[in-house]
Order: sequence, then structure tokens, then C-alpha cells
Amino acid sequence: MSATPLNAALPASTTRAAGTGRGASALRHLLFLIAFFGLWEWGSRAGWLDRTLFGQPSEIALYLWRGFFVRGDLWLELGYTLAGTFISFLLGSAAAIVLGLAFTQWPPLERALDPYLTVINAMPRFALAPLFLLWFGLGLPSKIAMGTSLSFFIVLANTVAGIRGVPQDFLTLSRSLGATPLQLFWKVTLPSAVPVIFSGLRLGLIFSMLGVVGAEIIAAEHGLGQTLAYLQSNFNMDGVMALLFLLAALGMVVVKGMARLERWLLRWQ
Repeated sequence: MSATPLNAALPASTTRAAGTGRGASALRHLLFLIAFFGLWEWGSRAGWLDRTLFGQPSEIALYLWRGFFVRGDLWLELGYTLAGTFISFLLGSAAAIVLGLAFTQWPPLERALDPYLTVINAMPRFALAPLFLLWFGLGLPSKIAMGTSLSFFIVLANTVAGIRGVPQDFLTLSRSLGATPLQLFWKVTLPSAVPVIFSGLRLGLIFSMLGVVGAEIIAAEHGLGQTLAYLQSNFNMDGVMALLFLLAALGMVVVKGMARLERWLLRWQ
């Protein structure tokens, strides 16, 4: 009788320990950030750090406050960048997954297209930015084209690798139990390949954002990249550093969000 309460208490204690560990880790990160920005602020005020090269944390925070809550112009630029990122990610990922599935089902198709895809993938994508600008203009379509071109090949490679990495024992056992080819694909092959595919999707989303921001820096009407290029040309280092921190925070949110989505989709494992 006494064993049941003891066993029932073990998961709760484990959960409390995990929560305590996460809280301690968050506290350490917070203390590090306070010390880092505090020293940076002190160095800027004391003249040890040149503000024209490094900026000043208090002015960086003030720039973000004004941009979001006083002028409000950063909301528009952020919206353009996020729209280009997610549209290019969806287009590139959908095309890559469909083509990757086709490659694994019809290997002759892969052998026929592989030389051409290899040549296109070897091209430096940012060198193609002027072409995208000529073809699609200064607006959002050229940024979507750049982001799609970066995310497509990453997701494609991971899709093919994930499907082909399914253990043959699973497939053999499923066939011996009478699974049809369609059941084999949907119930064995695709679920087993999801972790590898999601690794490609996480990278694909990051590279979509990098492609969109990079294209905005080269030439654009709106977007964080265009604002970043403008601030740099005017030697506004506080604004430049503010947007760099904003982009870094966006990248972290994107990665964490994709990781949570992956855990939710794989909760059956």
C-alpha cells in the first residue's frame, strides 16, 4: 500500500527539479545579460568604448521604444520582413517536400534533375539578388524569391535524407504484416522521417529570414534590412545595434517556436 504514493510522488519531484533547474538557468542568463549591458553602458559613458562604433545600450533601448511605441514605424518594417520570411518559407518548404517525396518514390526523376539542382544550388544566392530585383522589382516579391531560393535546397536535402534514413527493419516488418504501399508511406516512412525533415524546416525558416533581410539591405522599399542599411549609411550605430538585436531575438523566437511545434507533432513517440 505504501508503494503507490511513493511511485506517484516521483514524477512530481522530477517535475519540480526540472522546473528549479530551468529557473536557475534563466536566472544565470539574466545576471549575465545585466552584467554585460551594464559594463557596456559604463564603458560608453566613461569613453572606453566609442559610441560611433559600438553604440550605447540606453540609447539602443530608447531607439526601439521610439520606433515601436512613439513613432510606430518599426511595426511596418517588421511586418514586411516577417511577411516575406513566412511566405518564402512556406513556398520553399512546400516545393521542397513535394519534390523530395517525388525523388524517393521515383529515383529516375532524381537522377534526371540532380545535375541541374546541383548547379543552381552552387550559385551564390546573393549574387542573384540583382536579377531578382530586375525580375520582381523593389517590393516584396523579390525578397520572397530570395528567401525561397535559400530555404528550398535545405529542406529538400533533409526531406530526402529523412525518408531514406528510415530503418529497413521497420519497412520489412510492416510489409510482412500486410501493409499496402500507401499505408507503408503514411504510417511508417513519413512519421519516421519527421524529425530529420523538421531539422531542415528549422534551418529553412532561419535562412528564409536571412535571405529576405539580405535582399532588403541590397535594395527595398520597406523592411528591417532596408532600415538597417539606411541607419548604417547615416552612421546611426544605436539604431543599427537595435535592429541587430531585434533580428537576433526574432531568430531565437523562430527556432524555439519550431522546436515546440516539432515536440507537439512528435508527442506520440
